[in-house]
Amino acid sequence: MSQPKPLVLVDGSSYLYRAFHALPPLATSSGQPTGAVRGVASMLRKLLADYQPERMAVVFDAKGKTFRDELFEQYKAQRPPMPDELRAQVEPLYTLIRAMGLPLIVEEGVEADDVIGTLARQAAAAGQPVVISTGDKDMAQLVDGHITLVNTMTGTVLDPDGVVEKFGVGPELIIDLLALMGDKVDNIPGVPGVGEKTALGLLQGIGSLTTLYDNLDKVPALPIRGAKTLPKKLEEHRDQAFLSYQLATIKLDCVLNETFDELTLREPDKVALAEQYRTLEFKSWLLEILDGEEVPEDVTAETSIDRASYVTITDDATLDDWLQRLVAAKLFAFDTETTSLDYMQAELVGVSFAISPGEAAYVPVAHDYPGAPDQLDRDAVLKKLKPLLEDPGLKKIGQNLKYDMSVLAQYDITLRGVEYDTMLESYVLDSVATRHDMDSLALKFLGHRNIAFEDIAGKGAKQLTFNQIAIDDAAPYAAEDADITLRLHETLWPRLEAIPTLARVFREIEVPLVSVLSRIERNGCYVDAGMLRLQSQELAKKMAALEKQAHEIAGRPFNLNSTKQLGEILYTEQNIPVIKKTPKGAPSTAEPVLAELALEYELPSVIMAHRAMNKLKSTYTDKLPEMVQPRSGRVHTSYHQAVAATGRLSSSDPNLQNIPVRSEEGRRIRQAFRAPAGRKIVAADYSQIELRIMAHLSGDKGLLDAFAHGLDIHRATAAEVWEKSLDAVTDNERRNAKAINFGLIYGMSAFGLAKQLGVPRGEAQDYINRYFERYPGVREYMDSTRAKAAEQGYVETLFGRRLYLPEIGSRNAAMRQAAERTAINAPMQGTAADIIKRAMLRVDQWLTDSGIDALMIMQVHDELVFEVDEKQVDTLINEATALMSGAADLKVPLVVDAGIGDNWDEAH
Repeated sequence: MSQPKPLVLVDGSSYLYRAFHALPPLATSSGQPTGAVRGVASMLRKLLADYQPERMAVVFDAKGKTFRDELFEQYKAQRPPMPDELRAQVEPLYTLIRAMGLPLIVEEGVEADDVIGTLARQAAAAGQPVVISTGDKDMAQLVDGHITLVNTMTGTVLDPDGVVEKFGVGPELIIDLLALMGDKVDNIPGVPGVGEKTALGLLQGIGSLTTLYDNLDKVPALPIRGAKTLPKKLEEHRDQAFLSYQLATIKLDCVLNETFDELTLREPDKVALAEQYRTLEFKSWLLEILDGEEVPEDVTAETSIDRASYVTITDDATLDDWLQRLVAAKLFAFDTETTSLDYMQAELVGVSFAISPGEAAYVPVAHDYPGAPDQLDRDAVLKKLKPLLEDPGLKKIGQNLKYDMSVLAQYDITLRGVEYDTMLESYVLDSVATRHDMDSLALKFLGHRNIAFEDIAGKGAKQLTFNQIAIDDAAPYAAEDADITLRLHETLWPRLEAIPTLARVFREIEVPLVSVLSRIERNGCYVDAGMLRLQSQELAKKMAALEKQAHEIAGRPFNLNSTKQLGEILYTEQNIPVIKKTPKGAPSTAEPVLAELALEYELPSVIMAHRAMNKLKSTYTDKLPEMVQPRSGRVHTSYHQAVAATGRLSSSDPNLQNIPVRSEEGRRIRQAFRAPAGRKIVAADYSQIELRIMAHLSGDKGLLDAFAHGLDIHRATAAEVWEKSLDAVTDNERRNAKAINFGLIYGMSAFGLAKQLGVPRGEAQDYINRYFERYPGVREYMDSTRAKAAEQGYVETLFGRRLYLPEIGSRNAAMRQAAERTAINAPMQGTAADIIKRAMLRVDQWLTDSGIDALMIMQVHDELVFEVDEKQVDTLINEATALMSGAADLKVPLVVDAGIGDNWDEAH
């Protein structure tokens, strides 16, 4: 078996000082010293490249005294205080290390050596190889068969033989060597008059410090200069020698917050890294973090953005001049500043524009802090802006314009002419390359750090809202948003336009959807708060009953939310078999584990039920009544176009995607989503859309025939796999066929299918083999998709949306296989997402044109939910289902099922 990757422990304090003294003084253009940061970061990058560790930590000395100061008052007393130029680099270095994804440890009361020693011994005891990166000779005492030292500055590596070669004694005598000869760096006194050669002669001739003091009479016979006088000298300083031994001994039993196996590396935070590289002016590393993509020329230089050229508009003449310039511009960037991120509560504080890079302006209209200067009247400004903003012929660019559109709607302005949205440009270009917020995009594509909101508003409970921020601070921030949006568009759009299929997805699906989603969000849903509060009370009672039942089964009371107590009861007291352990080695009580145990044991089943009810109560029945907006009396979610990798929409505040549909409690929550008097809820849902897409993409004759004849696809699959007539298929066989149908499109293995069906793995593999024999087109599609994904690095939906798969060529088998599973599923899930988005566009247009008294109020997975006048239900169902069915031209029918009810549950 191959050797596991080593745990890498870095003596950060040692390297910090060495880098500071060894490297030439470096500083940013503003005078911020950076040499030590650069030096330590370079060494860390080398360690990562050389060892590619899975576990690693960078350890620094904490401020303040340690236990050694109590042993010896003069310990390190001779050391001068840290130079100011070095002190200024500590926090930037810590920030950089965290952004690199590396665990950082600063433990009070002990030194970095002690933390490293404790972790190294933990790992070595578990058979884990350890590499300690340090320049400190004291660490040689830790070396053994599992632990080696590496000096990254010199490239030397010390194993036990290397320690003997370098120091003259093995690792087991390094402490004794330091105790005798002392250490000037740490002010360890040692024995006066005993230098390195004498100390080595004593240790090599007699043995350890204890053995030496037990055999002082043998010292005169040693071939050491002055050997005859040494016993007296040693005896005279016996206490000092053993004190020095204590001071030089690395503590191996520190109480730490982490154990060695928890020191796992995280993915680097590229946005934070890029920000640090920009701030510290590490330009080559900044370019490196930009994913090797084509980099704008100005990234290598200081940002060319001159915020001093931005204009703050506070008089009518300047505003009128800018309005004329906006009308004359072929395209302009637009942004709003408000009091809240909640579009239903936000009040407009100001607007900003940009017409070309560097030409940007901010119009404050509602800054109301004490002493705020005169501003233009908000209503008057909006009256002048309304014709421009509503003119579809005046093309606008924004970043997440759906929010601005919803805010403006509160002021009776319908934003039209939305041509580009930089958030969506980035998302369509590559959904997984970065986060798609403006700050992330500016760092990635422009190498520019935006003014952060916290920079001008502060943080935490005392953070100001935008209306409270001084205009002198607010104006550059707001104008920069518009300027950066324009610059991002000029960088992103050529890339998107160069791939016609992606440009079409952007123009024909994502941009038109912005106004549709804004409308759905503002429509909101009527929710019966009283019903939810009653359900909260009922859930609390059920949870209390389940808690009591759990205590009875356990034979004693315990905290159901305590993983430690639960683990003790399940595995120690009830002797339930351990099926999985945590990284620390403790038996796991995670939800998937409990779900598996619940199939056979009562207590895990009760715990699972309790957790499910608690989640519903805290997430929905307690919170939804509080989310009813006073202005509308309804609940308004936010839909996100640029989050899910495959193109699916997600929602938040509240998340409507995760309300259970199968449990009684989940359906009760859906019952609270009600239609007002005289109206009905209609839910229109695509039937088995991903399986239909699989049939289309694979072209498999068996699947195409089954859908063409309107067969129950799961029953048809069961009939094929078990070679029976449709009528002879049992309900259990249909359930198993359903698991196969959905499992395979999600890349489920025979092991996973066996687990789901509760059958031996061999039997599950037989089912899969028979499935592929009956549907050979599916296997061919999967094989060709995997191969194509590996070749080009991405897969596509039916409409040309791409999902890039950076791990598809990974040497790590698990990561590569996960990417292959995604490659198979993403075209189906992404195509389904595209289809329902196209359906929303078609249905919204009909709702607008027809004037029907109906609202589209929700989109959840493959379902659209409407609220309609009860007299117009049939019209809505007939038109909406026809428009949804026609949203794509597949080789099989797109079937839409519609239901009606007084609430969402009845309609579903």
